[in-house]
Amino acid sequence: MARIDVPLSRLRFGETQRKDAWWVTPLIVFTVFTSFIVYATWAAFQGNNYTYGPYLSPLYSPLLFSPDGHGWLGVRPTWIPGWITVAMLILPFPGGFRLTCYYYRGAYYKAFWADPPSCAVGEPRKSYLGERSFPLIIQNIHRYFMYAAVIFIGILGWDVIEAFRWMGADGARHFGVGVGTIVMLVNVCLLASYTFGCHSLRHLVGGWMDKFSGHPVRKAAYDCVTACNGRHMLFAWCSLFSVALTDVYIRLCAMGIIHDVRIF
Repeated sequence: MARIDVPLSRLRFGETQRKDAWWVTPLIVFTVFTSFIVYATWAAFQGNNYTYGPYLSPLYSPLLFSPDGHGWLGVRPTWIPGWITVAMLILPFPGGFRLTCYYYRGAYYKAFWADPPSCAVGEPRKSYLGERSFPLIIQNIHRYFMYAAVIFIGILGWDVIEAFRWMGADGARHFGVGVGTIVMLVNVCLLASYTFGCHSLRHLVGGWMDKFSGHPVRKAAYDCVTACNGRHMLFAWCSLFSVALTDVYIRLCAMGIIHDVRIF
């Protein structure tokens, strides 16, 4: 059989024979992810306008302390510096879960690390260290961030329940639904779909088993996680937008720029 040896040469950065707009997806990922990081960092440093009525921004949940003493620790403990906000203490956990996510790795490796910028496109390095060297070795702690993320879903779920309890003129809590309640509920559903579709969680609930016969509960849990995992990319981006949207909505209501519409 005839054979032709084709010499391989290393492509220069950005060099490719592709004719399509390969740079569009990495550019969108870079723009959206950077915008979210910038906004979340700004919101975390504000330390105000994160509550409105029964609403609590997901960036500040759980509310560890607050000026009115309604936080888990009451007012700010004296050992916490005044410039540190609640969001600064809690965001590293859900943030670490998202930054080490298996899906996001493939997305921002191209958009931020240019490793490579896209398939069959030259990258700006001659060697590849993988996830055995800093900083990419940090990705290996994803499963531990996953445990924290699952706990946060429960906390945010409780915040949604509280968003249905409105303070009445008699000083008692009454059932009520506002637009903010729906926004918070949708946010938790998207976050839960993203979190419970985690690859690490899928392995934890049954991915390491050779067979499911005799384990119907574990099989059902595995099937549920697999269903969410099949749309992991969709839930990853939708939940990213919903977190930002929920904080923006509550912040604008607290600042008096918009008014929450009471449905019930």
